[in-house]
Amino acid sequence: MFTVIFGREGCPFCVRAKEVAERLTQERDDFNFRYVDIVKEGVSKADLEKSAGKPCPTVPQIFIDQAHIGGFTEFEAYAKANLGLYQ
Repeated sequence: MFTVIFGREGCPFCVRAKEVAERLTQERDDFNFRYVDIVKEGVSKADLEKSAGKPCPTVPQIFIDQAHIGGFTEFEAYAKANLGLYQ
């Protein structure tokens, strides 16, 4: 399972999403992630919206195995329900 987190510096929800992903990486053998700083790597909101297939007004935007999950709240809920987060 490969996760990509699109975020930016100074975003508290991006930091929290990275923390959840780091925890999952330590707890699970099948979880890996990449953090993409959209400013440093030149990823536009339009690029994210094209990949997600819907508006992406905020960051982070998180994809698991190329499927758009949503922002931090959706990612955390997904991880709790499907990946055993906080158990």
